[in-house]
Amino acid sequence: MITEEMVLEVMKDVYDPEIPVNVVDLGLVYDLKVEDDYVYITLTMTSPGCPFGDQLKTETRERIISGTGAKEAEVTMVIEPPWNPSMMTDDARKALGMF
Repeated sequence: MITEEMVLEVMKDVYDPEIPVNVVDLGLVYDLKVEDDYVYITLTMTSPGCPFGDQLKTETRERIISGTGAKEAEVTMVIEPPWNPSMMTDDARKALGMF
């Protein structure tokens, strides 16, 4: 059985291409649902004009499927509400020297 915790754990291996911090700790995960063997996730980017959105979407989908055994992972990218640094975890802030 796939859980949200499992999905978040494997997503810690997905990094923003421009920032050396994973998408979970950056606070880019806006929504996550697991229904049987299907995962539905909503992500944002640190900047609406980020040229790596498609890459991030593909990598997230592939990592969820390979890391959890999901039959499918549907990744939706959004820009609203806009991301801001307050969404980062303490681990992300430490990694970026923000403490």
